[in-house]
Amino acid sequence: MFTIVGQVQHYPWGSADAIPGLLEVAATGEPHAEYWLGAHPKAPAATALGPDLRQVIAETPALLGAASRAAFGDRLPYLFKLLSADQALSIQAHPSRAQARAGWAREEAAGLAADDPTRNYRDDWPKPELIVALTHFEGLCGFAEPARLRDHLARLNLPALAELAAPLAEPDGIATVFGALLARGDAALVAAAVAAARPYADPAGDEFARWCDTAVRLAADYPGDPGVLAALLMHRFTLEPGQALFLPAGNLHAYLRGTGVEVMSNSDNVLRGGLTGKHVDVAELTAVVDFAPGFPGPVPTRESAPGVLLYATPAPEFRLYRLHDPHTELPGDGAARIVYVLDGALTLRGDTELRLTRGAACFVPAAEKVRVEGRGEAFVATPGLDPIRPS
Repeated sequence: MFTIVGQVQHYPWGSADAIPGLLEVAATGEPHAEYWLGAHPKAPAATALGPDLRQVIAETPALLGAASRAAFGDRLPYLFKLLSADQALSIQAHPSRAQARAGWAREEAAGLAADDPTRNYRDDWPKPELIVALTHFEGLCGFAEPARLRDHLARLNLPALAELAAPLAEPDGIATVFGALLARGDAALVAAAVAAARPYADPAGDEFARWCDTAVRLAADYPGDPGVLAALLMHRFTLEPGQALFLPAGNLHAYLRGTGVEVMSNSDNVLRGGLTGKHVDVAELTAVVDFAPGFPGPVPTRESAPGVLLYATPAPEFRLYRLHDPHTELPGDGAARIVYVLDGALTLRGDTELRLTRGAACFVPAAEKVRVEGRGEAFVATPGLDPIRPS
């Protein structure tokens, strides 16, 4: 095993101090939106060996283990991140494996450059995600019930918005209205909707007050963006520290505020639907999104060993464990693992020995059996081979 150091992504929606605090480094005043620990070509982690983690794996793919290589090839199948948002991220969804392969092949055949800003598919992989809250965490996920949406929209008393929302009474109405709001929602209509919602907006109020608060908050981050209106169709959620949410292919979501740990498939495929200055392809997004109303709720957890909590998700590309003051075998034996220490100090004993303190991380090869000791807390990411189906 060997230490690794991730790369910070300075996206404008990021907070300035949360990730530096988690990494025990000085804040610079820049937004620190994400910290990537993995082998994605966009931002591979540095290693104590010299080459970055992607190069190390390319040179020695046996580090991944036979089962992972058989399932995913000579590629680390997951990406581990820290994420901290001070304002809303884009409304987005991610494709299934079949959709990603078809979209990638289509854009390759069309000759789109890899860095073309209009490109929807950066690779041919899906991108399911798991977010674990480290602070109070707010976001949007999936769609609310159409009848409830009709009631909320009617209370705003805006004829132009009511006209766009009329198909909510029909089968597949959410898809129709979502597409119409993105395609036809202009800055004037957004401003009118926000003005109508403002007197009722209260993040601690009833459901309608929180719904109105969503419009007001998003308009403050992205004034005039049609995604403000599209977001009103979505379910607003909160996670408290330790709670997690799984986002499968096709799930429409947007994070609003908070800091968390994310693990996902090793992909950069994002189809956006507003709250962004980046490319929005409404037709492709609506072809990928699952418009069925409902909210999945927090991910179930279980203790897989003393001091080891497992977040149970069905994703084959990743699995996530949380270690609390462990004196145990490192989970995920037989597959490549990334260990990130959230707090305290832990000693990992295997073929080599590492002592990791708050903010430090390491890569553990598949063949190395490791004992974890000390007082601290850590996350361990592994492939999700033999996926766990939540009950």
